[in-house]
Amino acid sequence: MKHTLALNGGRPVLKKPLAPVYNIGKKEMKAALAVIKNGPLSDFVGAQGDYFLGGKEVKRFEAAVCRKFNTKYAVSFNSATTALHAAVAALGIGPGDEVIVSPFTMSASATAILMNGAVPVFADIDEKTFCIDSASVRKNITPRTKAIMVVNIFGGPADFDGLLKIAREFNLKIIEDNAQSPGAKYKGRYTGTIGDIGVFSFNVHKVIQSGEGGVLVTDNKKYALRAQLARNHGEIVADQMGDEYGEGPIIGSNYRMTELEAAIARVQLGKLDFLNRERTKLVKYLTRELSRIEGLTLPHVARDTTHVFYVYPIKFDERKVGIPRDLFLKAMSAEGFPMGAGYVKPLHLLRLFQEKKAFNQTHFPFEGSHYAGSVNYAKGICPVSERMYKKELFNVTVCQYPRTKKNIDLFMKALEKVLAHKDELARR
Repeated sequence: MKHTLALNGGRPVLKKPLAPVYNIGKKEMKAALAVIKNGPLSDFVGAQGDYFLGGKEVKRFEAAVCRKFNTKYAVSFNSATTALHAAVAALGIGPGDEVIVSPFTMSASATAILMNGAVPVFADIDEKTFCIDSASVRKNITPRTKAIMVVNIFGGPADFDGLLKIAREFNLKIIEDNAQSPGAKYKGRYTGTIGDIGVFSFNVHKVIQSGEGGVLVTDNKKYALRAQLARNHGEIVADQMGDEYGEGPIIGSNYRMTELEAAIARVQLGKLDFLNRERTKLVKYLTRELSRIEGLTLPHVARDTTHVFYVYPIKFDERKVGIPRDLFLKAMSAEGFPMGAGYVKPLHLLRLFQEKKAFNQTHFPFEGSHYAGSVNYAKGICPVSERMYKKELFNVTVCQYPRTKKNIDLFMKALEKVLAHKDELARR
């Protein structure tokens, strides 16, 4: 039974699951305790004045983000999702407009567009980087296109040379969803700071986290103010500002980060470089070990870029390996190493887009007198994304700190055990 696959009743390589990644330490505890002890837990007021911009910890965190990423403005939020919503609002995008976005991303990248009454148009991904493909973007531009939502996925950057060229040619704005790639670089520039607006995430699943939280960065003063208004009851504050704010009415919400989250996030921001370095060390070790396995295409890192490996993406060639991807992943899970198959279902295939119903039973914003387009969400419009999801891609998280080379050795032991039994699996 020793070498029998766990899937067939044998003993798994990993006796108990790896502990969840958790990198909150004494410094974060001290910062949080100080807020709890001294208060307040939040220091925003939805009215014009100093407290419109939040309390001491929020301001300290935003200043730290500006220093770290060399941006003029940082606006904190209670999530990257709400920060993305504010980013679209900050650019004045709304009903009748289109924003091009990848379908191979968390749903918030697209729903932030919908929440502002604009229409997402899906462009396919590059099969090396898994980021939006500039050639596909170009094919999807219409007179209604106002922006490109660029998702720097899995820890790596998109092709910004191509995307910036398109943006200049068609007078488009670029929003970067940089939730998964803090600290990544493209030709020396931090991702999240290359476009007009960038958004970072601090939620519990990210490299650095405060439980929930996000931050928007920009070098444009007008965009920063509009984002602040979207964050904190802008319909009231803009009215109170009068002629000081000449952009007209704007709807805001309560997207405010608490003092507690801001204090923790600032400490975590200081750990970013360390955590990325540790991940990269493990990635190099895993890459060396996996390079001898036929049928696996390991992560692509383009010249003049820095990848920070939020996850470690691998393409699986079932013809070369000899078994289907999903059966391989099922066997690996039984050995103690569950992995993500295909990342997410491409967003255009979700019921929301297939039925074009985002707001109750209406077809707004996809149809109506406000919108002169006819957006296509048919299966097959993004073949690379669909292929990665259905049969080729899987993600490995064993490189996340504080995991070690010993964890990778066990992962490789499980992988080699599964592949040694691939003929047996193929007969299932």
